[in-house]
Amino acid sequence: MKLKFNLLLLAAGMIISSCSDHIYAPAMHHSDIAYLPKPVSADAVKSANYISGALVVDESPNYSDELVSAQLNFSRGHVFDHFNLAYSAFGTLGNYHNSELQPQDPNYFKNKFFGAAGGRLSGNFFVSGSHIDFRFIGFEAAYSHEFGDYLNFRRAVTNQPGFYTDPRADLFTLGGTTEIIFHTNKVANQFGFRLFWGGTFGNDNVYRNKNSDYNYRVYSPGIVTAAYFMQIKNFIGIVEAGNYVQLRLGYRLK
Repeated sequence: MKLKFNLLLLAAGMIISSCSDHIYAPAMHHSDIAYLPKPVSADAVKSANYISGALVVDESPNYSDELVSAQLNFSRGHVFDHFNLAYSAFGTLGNYHNSELQPQDPNYFKNKFFGAAGGRLSGNFFVSGSHIDFRFIGFEAAYSHEFGDYLNFRRAVTNQPGFYTDPRADLFTLGGTTEIIFHTNKVANQFGFRLFWGGTFGNDNVYRNKNSDYNYRVYSPGIVTAAYFMQIKNFIGIVEAGNYVQLRLGYRLK
């Protein structure tokens, strides 16, 4: 009984100790991928521009803090025989909301501003039917560069006791996709569902303290997201979810 009691105390101590550590990831960590629309094979116009605005809600690695941002996307999509391609530029402005650090902590803050800019690239091989394109294999890539107060904060506390951070400002994510997209007799009405699975290059999910030999290594099977795309005439709507939720509305330009 005494041995069991001591083991319980040891386990409780380890949990309390781990709860006292603070982990901070890049603002766009595992939320930098976003669906890029492209014309379907039945479209009369084989290239199109798209502009959209998004609301993105994400959580910190310890699920205690919240990141909320607005994003502006501009992309161009092309469809060829059995292959399509899209590329985009985007900008993000957001807020990191602290719920973990308490007011008595010398590093306490309520909100930290962050921003990011970058580009995305997407391509798919597909086969088509009368009202469907099956984009059976594809890829998506995203590059983002972060700036702002939250990045400065991560870099400032990385040598302080109990703080473990990923101080990177630049992220590059790559992964594979599969998608199915339908259209009605009016080709401008389109509905698609896409799955993405990939990862971020570098020492991802590793958080360090400059004055500690210990590194947090968070196990992750990769980045998995699901997206639903809808186009009615030239208006588009996208819902995407994974480690984050993104709601996007936009317009297909002629």
